[in-house]
Amino acid sequence: MRSSNPVFSRRGFSRDNGYAGFNTAPQAGGAAVGTQGNPYATGNPYAQPGAGTDPHAQNPYAQNPYAQNPYAQQGAPQAPVATGNRMTMDDVVMRSAMTLGTVVVGAVLAWALLPVSSTSYGLAVGAALIAFVLAMVQSFKRKASPALILSYAAFEGVFLGVISEMFNSRWSGAPFQAVLGTMAVSGATLLVYKAGWVRVTARYARIGMTIALAFVLVMAVNLLLVVFGVAEDGGLRSMGPLGAIVGILAIVLGAFFLTLDFKQIEDGIAYGAPREESWLAAFGLTMTLVWIYIEMLRLVAIFSGDD
Repeated sequence: MRSSNPVFSRRGFSRDNGYAGFNTAPQAGGAAVGTQGNPYATGNPYAQPGAGTDPHAQNPYAQNPYAQNPYAQQGAPQAPVATGNRMTMDDVVMRSAMTLGTVVVGAVLAWALLPVSSTSYGLAVGAALIAFVLAMVQSFKRKASPALILSYAAFEGVFLGVISEMFNSRWSGAPFQAVLGTMAVSGATLLVYKAGWVRVTARYARIGMTIALAFVLVMAVNLLLVVFGVAEDGGLRSMGPLGAIVGILAIVLGAFFLTLDFKQIEDGIAYGAPREESWLAAFGLTMTLVWIYIEMLRLVAIFSGDD
């Protein structure tokens, strides 16, 4: 079951079987991903007691979500995904470059054309709301919509461009430092993931998503308290030490989201996901990187003080 929340929608490229890649079986005739040295290649931690010698018996994660066509009508013959229409790493890289490139173009244009003012701030809020709505619509769709994803990226870029210019007007160089910080967090997370120091399992995902959901709910309550004047100076999101701690926690959650993105991309390629799913991979990566950049921007501003 997939979430309707664009931030927490970590679908694993599955339509009906939950997480597609947590100890699932590869396509028939294909070798298991990372069979040599893979801690999931031997012994299934999710196997039910009494399942016999079959490691996938009664295992809800043992079914390959791409062995059948999730879009075919009920009762119709199931056709496997054509070999030439499967997602590859090149597809993911290209779509991600297009999506992130659209964000960057939107940000640069907003920075250049919209001077810092109350009007530009209003436009930024409007762009953020539109981007959120587009992300929600995409999260409810059964199939990836490139036009919808790129539109989301464009409006997200406008929002980022305006707030980046605002931060830069007060804390010179903050956006550049935030970009470097985002790259550092992303690179370090990828290194940790590829080295096998973090194992993305169903339990790992459930615990992490529970913490992330609790974080968002607390931040929503904090926002309401600030709006109604109960909490002063931003409450938990103040520009002081407490705000820095919350910001660091948010960045750690962003790194957690990245590990889910990496796992889903890896599994989507391994299990023969349709090529169109690479747009969902790009969509997820873009949302995660935007999350990390915004939190990094706030953190840089906090550590810069009133300089």
